[in-house]
Amino acid sequence: MARRDFDPATPFSELRREMDRLFDTFVGGAARNIPFRSKQDPPVNVWADTECVYVQADLPGMTLEDVEVQVIEDGVSIQGTRPAIEQECPSYHRHERAEGSFSRFIELPVNIDPEKVEAVLKHGVLTVTLPKVAGERARKVHVTGE
Repeated sequence: MARRDFDPATPFSELRREMDRLFDTFVGGAARNIPFRSKQDPPVNVWADTECVYVQADLPGMTLEDVEVQVIEDGVSIQGTRPAIEQECPSYHRHERAEGSFSRFIELPVNIDPEKVEAVLKHGVLTVTLPKVAGERARKVHVTGE
């Protein structure tokens, strides 16, 4: 009797998770779409609705002075510097939090209006709101019949 709930993609998903874990352990980070993302790069989420594209980046412990956002042609650049924690005699048992400069470029799926872009850093999360240009926005078309 054959199993009905067998998913042929499951072994590949498990392999992918294991490979990501392996790269994360030895290389310092593996993103879903970027095979060797640096441990310095902040993780981001990118999504869109009918009016805007949104980019959220995790930047814990950073201040407004530490972050710079630029809109560049077909994407957005997030740059910054994570300050090092000053300690008199550091003797780390584990050192996973990144320090120093980082730069992340996120390619956008549509054209945006650079004059209306807003960026807010709140509770360690940077949210960049990128309004789409009028021609890129979806609009409902009224369907008529004969």
